[in-house]
Parts: sequence; structure tokens; C-alpha cells
Amino acid sequence: KTPSQKKKKEKKRKQEEGHPEIYPLVLTTKTQEIFNCRIDEDITDEQPYKLINKEDIFEDLRNRAAVSDFHPVKKIVQEYPGNELLLVYDKDFKYGLNFYLIGTEEGKENYLNPPEVSEEQEEYKEYIPEDVYIYKPPVSKPWVSLGSEKEIEEESVTESTKQITYMISRKRSEFGAPIKFSDQNASSVKDAYIECTAYPDKNFTLKQLEKDVGMQVIPQIKDISTQTKWTYPKNATTQYYPREFSEEEKETLKQSKPLVDFLNNASISVEIALQQNEITNTFIDDWKHLAEEEGTFGDKTDTHLKEYQSFTDLHSPTEKMITCVSWHPTIYGLIAVSVAVRLSFEDRVHFSGKLLLQPSLILFWSFSDPIHPQLMLESPDDIFCFKFCPSDPNIIAGGCINGQIVMWDITAHADRIENVKAGGSRSKKATLKPMFLLEPESNKEAMYIRHCAVSSIENGHKKVITDIHWLSDTFEINRMGSVFENRSGICCQLVTCSADCTICFWDIRPQKPLTPQTTEKKKEESIEIPFDVPSTFLHLDLSWKPLTKVRLSKGETSLDHCPTKISLKEDHLLCKTQDKVLAQSKTAKAEEMNPYHNLESRMPNLLKPIDDFCTKFFVGTEEGEVIYTDWKMEKDPETGRLMPKKPVSLHTIHDGIVHTIQRSPFYDDIILTVGGWNVAIWKESVMTGPLLQSCCAPKRYTSGHWSLTRPGVFYIGREDGYIDIWDLLEKTHEPAQSQNICITMITCIKPWIFSPKQQFIAIADYYGTLHILEIPWTLSRPSTNEMTSINHYFEREVKHLEYVEQRKKIREQEKKEMEQEMAKKKVKIYQKSKEQMEAELKMDYESYLELEKTVLINLGLIRVTEKGSYSDVM
Repeated sequence: KTPSQKKKKEKKRKQEEGHPEIYPLVLTTKTQEIFNCRIDEDITDEQPYKLINKEDIFEDLRNRAAVSDFHPVKKIVQEYPGNELLLVYDKDFKYGLNFYLIGTEEGKENYLNPPEVSEEQEEYKEYIPEDVYIYKPPVSKPWVSLGSEKEIEEESVTESTKQITYMISRKRSEFGAPIKFSDQNASSVKDAYIECTAYPDKNFTLKQLEKDVGMQVIPQIKDISTQTKWTYPKNATTQYYPREFSEEEKETLKQSKPLVDFLNNASISVEIALQQNEITNTFIDDWKHLAEEEGTFGDKTDTHLKEYQSFTDLHSPTEKMITCVSWHPTIYGLIAVSVAVRLSFEDRVHFSGKLLLQPSLILFWSFSDPIHPQLMLESPDDIFCFKFCPSDPNIIAGGCINGQIVMWDITAHADRIENVKAGGSRSKKATLKPMFLLEPESNKEAMYIRHCAVSSIENGHKKVITDIHWLSDTFEINRMGSVFENRSGICCQLVTCSADCTICFWDIRPQKPLTPQTTEKKKEESIEIPFDVPSTFLHLDLSWKPLTKVRLSKGETSLDHCPTKISLKEDHLLCKTQDKVLAQSKTAKAEEMNPYHNLESRMPNLLKPIDDFCTKFFVGTEEGEVIYTDWKMEKDPETGRLMPKKPVSLHTIHDGIVHTIQRSPFYDDIILTVGGWNVAIWKESVMTGPLLQSCCAPKRYTSGHWSLTRPGVFYIGREDGYIDIWDLLEKTHEPAQSQNICITMITCIKPWIFSPKQQFIAIADYYGTLHILEIPWTLSRPSTNEMTSINHYFEREVKHLEYVEQRKKIREQEKKEMEQEMAKKKVKIYQKSKEQMEAELKMDYESYLELEKTVLINLGLIRVTEKGSYSDVM
């Protein structure tokens, strides 16, 4: 949805709440300056409103058109009867935005001149808290008859007949006397048998005035069965012609009055029925609407993603696509995206001169301003991947299309993107508010930030960098790929992969110890640092070389694999949502100590090696291969050069480029890969194949991501703008549901936890639009035993793969045994002696003669004599 649609929806909601005259607005700093309604200057807590002339608003609409902040309420301003409109500052976001406009004269008068309250009530209110309930006793009023007493008299039960009294007595002497029962004939004793027959009594009759009867209409149920008798198939054809009226009959029917009357009468009913079908949804399920609703985060039965916000760069002169998305680790509501020009390689070469004049940017978007980016990071070329540093979110590393790595340090602009003023007495946890708000003084114009350093063009990658990762702050590697303890306690190394068939490891610290002060001073004097560029990574600029390079060779051939995505063993530690608190504490330490401003050179001789560290990692390639290999180098015994080890396993599962390879945030050995037309899930210790491999999708998959709160859910983006939501608890052979997000290819998916009751997912498309959607309750809240159920599912799939592998071995063994038996039989045939072959031929010839004689005897051509000889029949 566009921002205007959002505001219309908010306006409708306020009207339903009983405030039709209030229209929420978002006023940027520029608009506040134009109308002299700046917060904390023109508008204060004592006077939080401003009267704006109607003609000034029309002048702003003529100058800025759709960019004007008053464009959503243009119609309200035109229909306003007065000359001055009342604009009120909504400090507490009561109506959702920072300002609201009162659209009626009556509402303006009620706000400016509220009804007076007596002094006694004012004094009484001062001593009574707002949250205390005040009891008001009921006031008695005279009863007014409305005819209900007559109904009460009719419903009341009264005695209509006289009561009959019976008295039964016996003698006092017979009290307690023994009684003896005996049988006797009733007819033999007089007055011993009395027959009481029923008869109508005219003096005592009852009339039924009212009767309560319950009825239930049910359909008549019949059990009917039928069986179609199958006969032999028979081909039959028929041809017919439609029966049509003649021209004379048509003219007669058109002029007939009964037909005209019927059409006039039926057309009204048909029109009403069509209108009702358009207004009312006849297929709605009323039982679903009876389900319990959650007031803050939606219905539990709702499974669709709801659009919350969208961002588009309206000021860019060229058409760009979003290549990478990343949420800020500590500031809620702030998201960064990298954009690139939508051109092919040939078009880039053709328009290379024009592209050099346009900046390549990483945009920082805020929930509070969907039109203007808050920060813009400049780079020498288009960025295709970037990551925030886990130790300090103010440090950002990105990979360019030309193979260079770019570093930014936005520490100097940290106050601009924080939502509370620095130096306050609040704790760090209190600064993380639900909405990202900017200080009014700091939002005058978009801030462009230059990069601190770029890598060397000659010694880096030769093609586009497709993936980049920070290594964990617990370890570091050397040129051989050996792992050592990281004593600095911060992330100092990076790993990148590129389309030039290489994987490079980088170190941001100086490669050599510092030289003496005299030479260092000369260097500093010779380099002129711009005033707006921090000197954090000055030692890396244009001289940064990779620490080590790993090439994925295809074995006997001279070709190499082309990696597109990588996944390290320690990646799950950096993406777990439970580590947000640790990231915040590390950020606080970084602000106090500034470890990246005083980086020291590596001392490999003083580091302690880690022996039991897993150096293997997963790689996805352009050919759809998933490779499990090792980054450790080994010396070639013949040449003595450092060579990468052979891959542990290689599987060609995907039929296209691998766009995503990610570890599960709940299982560090479960990996999701997305590429081509299918999806696969792998287990690190199982090298025989994937645990799950989907069938071919109707459209190619372009991105994917695990759910951050449900172990069995992951999201897959397609090239047609749809997103497939997989739920392994519900289905394992196909997506649980598919939802359309946009009309073009989805390029990136990143979910984010806002609170325990609310989650968002960022979806970027090929046209440069970033969609923020709210994840429903069913997709964000895990079931009670979901973790255990998914774990059992993975274990069953592992056992199934082991069984299939065992059956393959058994079948191969059986095949070998059958081939050996066939070979033995052939050898036996060739090893027969000449006498045996002559004896077999003689036996075959004798059997043939016996068969010939039997046939001739049956035909009557020869006969058998008494002596047993044969004679011909003449």
C-alpha cells in the first residue's frame, strides 16, 4: 500500500472511533519551516497548535504538488468553510502520526474554547487520580406504567378451582395392632370391588389458553446408492443444427406485450440480485469470524502477511533495483538497503560514462518517514551485498560490482539516527522505543556519507562480490587457514565470495607493525584527509589486500567453481535473535573505548591455536552445486605451493544459480539452500544428500530466509512476485501457502522481531520497492512441541537416507554377484571337452529321429508291424 492509502485507512479508523473531524498528518521538517510550526520552537507543550491560512496551504500545493504533506487532505482543505484551519501537534501519537488537522469549524471551536468546568469539580479532580473508579449511587425516580403489569398478571399462576379436602380416620384401639393380609374374591364380597370409570364432568372443564411448543425443521434424509453398469466402449458421433426463429417470428416477439412486461418486471429483480452479489460476499465463512481475536496483533486464524509500510526512492533519476537488505541491529524501525542500476552487462558498458556521474548508495529508511531516506552511504560502484559489524553497528562493510570492498564508519552520525537525545539519564534499554523518531533539528536534508576505505583493485576480486560475512569475535585465521583465539574481542576479519571463482579472507587491522614516528609523520603529512571522512580505516584505503584466497577447483580440469553464497559454521551465532542484548552491550562498550579507532597489527606468533575448530563451510555456485569444503590450505608435495583441499562433498541439486544458503537459527547443522526451481534442506554431518528436496516450482526461486521464531517455517521468494511460505509441521512436499507481494521479481527477504507479539518481514523487489509486512500470529508463534517435532522429522529423514544408502550398497553387491555367476557360466561352456560335445549332438539327433517317426505314424504314412518293424503304406 502507498502512504496515501495508509492515511486514508487511518482516517477511516478515526471516523469509526467518533472523531470524524480529525485528520492525522505527517509534517516533515521542511514543511514545518514553511508554515512556522516547528516543534519545540513555534509549537510547545503550552501551545501545541497553530492556525494556518487556507491560501498558504493552496500555495504549497501549487508549488510542491504531490510531494506536499497536505496533499492527502487536499479535498478537506478545499471544502473547509473558514479561512483558517487548526493544526495540532500530536506529541503522544494518539492518532498515529505527529500532527493532525481539525476539518470542521465546530471541532476547532471545541478545541480552542472547551466547555467551562466549575471550581468545585476542578478542585475535586485534583485530589482524585485518573485511574481511580468513582462510585455514583443510583437515583430513585417515580415509576411510570407502560402496560407491563397486565403482562405480569397474565403470566402469573392463580387458583381457579376450589380445593378438595379428604379426611381419613380409624379407631384409636386399632393403632399399632397387627395386620394380616389374605386373598379373597372381590366380586363375592359386597362393596368390596368398585369400578371407577372415566366420564365427562360438565361442572369442571379446563380451557387451554396458551401452549409452549418447540419445533425444529430438518431435511428428510435418504440413503441412495447407484452403480453405473459398464458396457463395451462404442464410438458415436452426432451433428445437429440450432433451431432459430424466422425474421417474421422475431419481429412478432419483439412487439409482443407479454414479453416486454416480463422483461420490465424481471430486470428489476435481476439488478437487485447483481447489486447484492457485488456488495455482500456470499462465500464468506461466518464461523471463522467467531474466533477469538487478539486486539494488538491480529487474529490467530489469520495466516496472510499484512502490508505495514513501503519505501521507494522517488528522487533517483534512474531505475534501480534493491540488491541487499539489512535491519539495524540495535535501533528499532531502521532498515538499510543497497540499490543498483537495472542494466545488463552490455548496457552497463554502453552507458558507463553516464553511470559514473550517478552516486551508488546504501539508503537508511525509517518507519516515520517513508519518502526521505535518513542516511545515504556513498560507494565507488553499485553495492550487491553489505553487513553491519556485530561488534559495532556503526561499522559497515559492503561488496561492489567491480570486486572492491568498501568500509564505512558512521560513528559521527550516530546521534542523527538515535531516537533519544544523547547525554540523558535514561538507560540504554529505554532508548529502544517501538518507533524510530528523528530529532527535528537533524532532519533538514538527506545526509551523504563518504566511505572510509576501499580495497585494492589489483589484488582483490576481479568480478562482482556476491556475498560477505563478518567472522565471529571469538577466533581469527592466518594465511594457512589455521584458527587462533581472537584476543582483541572484536570482529576484525571478513570473508567474501565473488564470480571470479575465489573466496577471500580479509583483515581490517594493519598488516605490519607501526613504523617509527618520523616516517609515520611524513606519511600523515603527505595524505590529505577530507574533513567529512573519518580516519578509522585510512591504513586500508586502496592498499587493502586479502589475507588468503581459496579457489574451488573442479579437480582434473583447469576450470573452477563459481561461488555465489557461503555459510560458515559460526554464522548462526551472529544471526540469532537472542543475541540482540549482547550486541547492544557491545555497542555501548565500542562507544566508550572506540576499539576500531586504535587498531593494532596482528601478532600471529603470540596467538593460541584452536585445535578442535571446524573449518569446513558450505558454498553455493552458479551451476546449482552445493559444495562442502575446507578453507584450510595444504602444501602441494610436488610444487610446494599452498593449495586448497578437495571438497568433502559435491551435489548438483539445484538447476540454477544458488541465491540463498543459510543456517537455521535453531539448529547450527541444518542448512537451507534456494536456487533454480527448487529448495533443499541439508544436515552438515550427512554427506549422502539433502534431507528435503522440493519438486520443481512454477516459477524460479530468487531468495529465501528461515523464520526467526518457528523452527519449521521458512520463506521463499519467486520471480513472479509471489512468496511461498513453507511449514514443515503442516506440509513437507509443497508450500503451506503462497501470497502475492508485488508484480516483479523478489530480490531479498529479511524478517525482524519487533516485540514478542509483533514481527515484520522486509521483502525487496526488482523495481526498487521495499515492502514491510506484518507476520501473523500463526507464523510467528511456535507450537508447544514444535522444536521436538521438527527435530524428530530431521532424524527420520537422516535414517531414511541411511536406509537408501544401504539398499544401494546391497543392490550393487547383488549386481556384482550376478555378473560373476554369468561369467562363470560362460567359462564352463568354453571348458567342455570334444567327446562331451559329440555326445550331446548325438542325443539331439536321436531325439529328432524319434519325433519324426511319431509324426509319420500319426499321419498314417508308415505303420508298425507285429515284429516291431516299420513299413511304408502304398
